Amino acid sequence: MKTPAISIKNLTKEFSIPFRTERLRAVRSLSLEVPAGEVYGLLGPNGSGKSTTMKILLGLVTPTAGSTEIFGISSRQVESREQVGFLPENPYFYKYLTGLETLLFFGKLCGQRGSELADRAAELLKVVGLESASDRRLSGYSKGMLQRIGLAQALIGNPKLLVLDEPTAGVDPAGSHQIRDLIVQFKEKGITVLLCSHLLSQVQEICDRIGILNEGALLLEGRVNDLVSAHNQTELLLENATPDFLNEIERRAAECGVRVLDRRMPQRDLERFFLEVTRNKS
Repeated sequence: MKTPAISIKNLTKEFSIPFRTERLRAVRSLSLEVPAGEVYGLLGPNGSGKSTTMKILLGLVTPTAGSTEIFGISSRQVESREQVGFLPENPYFYKYLTGLETLLFFGKLCGQRGSELADRAAELLKVVGLESASDRRLSGYSKGMLQRIGLAQALIGNPKLLVLDEPTAGVDPAGSHQIRDLIVQFKEKGITVLLCSHLLSQVQEICDRIGILNEGALLLEGRVNDLVSAHNQTELLLENATPDFLNEIERRAAECGVRVLDRRMPQRDLERFFLEVTRNKS
């Protein structure tokens, strides 16, 4: 059996509350697995335990009970982090460094040196679309560019697992679309992605499976299409159908005991519509 990229078993985390006897339980007996090569969306409202779970997985916080593993290695061991790239929601960078200098800096932290590091940094700048801005200081980068250099630094160590916390936070629709495409590329290269995002349309498009947390507990988990499908309903998308033809379909459906719930023109996703309009104007 193939070792999962992420394994969380009976995870519980409690925090002390100053000047009070009770404790805050941020995570409650959480168990889930993420197979290697998947894009997994971890969803939930603020305070649901997503960030705490991610911090425990990355070895930044010690659990009260339970365990987390990355490719079979306990998160408490430093070795588990050697295979992980992380992009926090609000990453901090040295704004006086250029894009290239930033990647060289993080590459050295990962133990890389010389021409191998220089080639890797140049490759990643091209992958995230910042090749032309490699010599520009980060102080002149837009929010979208900073997120993309953040993705590049998360990839500099050739990770097998990417943990992304709100990677498109504060990014305009065009930049968000570019980051979404990059995540799809990572999956195609066999990289496992754990994604936390409030943009549910984005999650629906790129995630294989999702888990929904609330008050530290896993409410439900499954493949995206299975969870959002209405299993007792079917959609037909017709082209050039006349009103008479549509009326005939409804009449025949009623004769067979099938109820037509709605009849409407198909709509595009607002984000895609925005991108189409702005691209046509440029």
